[in-house]
Parts: sequence; C-alpha cells; structure tokens
Amino acid sequence: MFELFKTIGLGLMVLLPLVNPLTTVALFLSLSKNMTAAERNQQARLASVYVFAIMMVAFYAGTLVMNTFGISIPGLRIAGGLIVSFIGFRMLFPAQTDDDPGIAESKAREMHKHKSTNIAFVPLAMPSTAGPGTIAMIISWVSTVNEDVHFSPWVTTLAPVLVFLTISVVVWIALRSSGAIMHVVGASGIEAISRLMGFLLVCMGVQFVINGVLEIIADYHA
Repeated sequence: MFELFKTIGLGLMVLLPLVNPLTTVALFLSLSKNMTAAERNQQARLASVYVFAIMMVAFYAGTLVMNTFGISIPGLRIAGGLIVSFIGFRMLFPAQTDDDPGIAESKAREMHKHKSTNIAFVPLAMPSTAGPGTIAMIISWVSTVNEDVHFSPWVTTLAPVLVFLTISVVVWIALRSSGAIMHVVGASGIEAISRLMGFLLVCMGVQFVINGVLEIIADYHA
C-alpha cells in the first residue's frame, strides 16, 4: 500500500505543476462571465471529466496514436503552442466590447435564446489543463513506469488511474469555487484577469513553440 501511495505522490508532483489548476480558474473566470451559476457548474463538471479522459487516453493510447499518425513530441508542443497563443491573443485583444448598449442587449437576448458556448473541452480541458506539456509528460511517463522494476505490476496499473482521478477532482473543486471568486473580484477584476491571462497564454504558447523548435534542432544535431 505504501508503494501505491508513493507512486501516486510522484505522479502528482510531476503533473500538478503542469496542470496548474489556478491558471485554469483564472481562464474560466474570464470566459464564463456571461454564464449563470448552473452553466458554470456544468462547464466545471464537464471540464474535469474531459481532463480525466484526455489523460487516460494519453497514457494508454497516446504513444500508439502519435506513432500511427507520425506525430512527434516537438510537433505536439508546436501545435499546442500555436493554439494557446491564438486563444491568448483573442483574450488580450478582444474583437468587440460591450460599451454599446445595443450590443450588450443583443448578447443578453442571445444568451437567453441559445445555450452558452461550450468551453469545457476547449480551452479549459485542452490546452489549458491537459495541454501539450501535460500530454507529452504523460506519454514519456509511460515508458518510465513500464520499465521501472521498483514498482509492482498492480501498482503501475492502478496508480495512473488514481493520479488522473485526483487531478480531475482538484480541477473540479477549483473551477466549482470560481463562482465565489467571481463575486469577490467583480466585472472589472474579471476583465483585468482576462487581459492578464491572455498575455500569459501568449507567452506560454510562444515558449511551447520555442521548446518544440529547440527539440527539433537538437534531434537533427544528434
């Protein structure tokens, strides 16, 4: 049993800094400002389920899928970086503002007539939470776990599921409590968080691209 807890602890230490639920909370606050409490709770629940599913697929089928389609880890980082940068750029420089009362009223009517945009999968689950760094780490973790002789087979089978489930629960709790944060921060605070998150996402996306390019250069020189 101690062996299982040790493996789970190691997995959480590796993945939680990459998942970074607090960053996802700030992104969720900026994207869900026009949603009701029930809609936010639904998006939080769906996002946590998607995060668990993405990590499970990455662990058990990620290597197979990437080999089948010829996708490399640097390619995964570059593609994810471009997506993150695009989302961040749109948050940093929004196309429209709500200064015009007509636009605000039109959006309000649209929210009542139609369901809110589903943000649970993109960008909350992917790439904000289970992004290219997380997926790449999980895929590289597969070979490490399979080759590690210090852990029993039942531990290496059960531990990943428990690690991914724990991370999903942490993400759900963080997103579910964002409603209280929204009441404290207010509309102006959410707008500031949105702009700041946009800038940070652009920086993260550019860094993902840089890391991918550097890995490609290193592979060619190796």
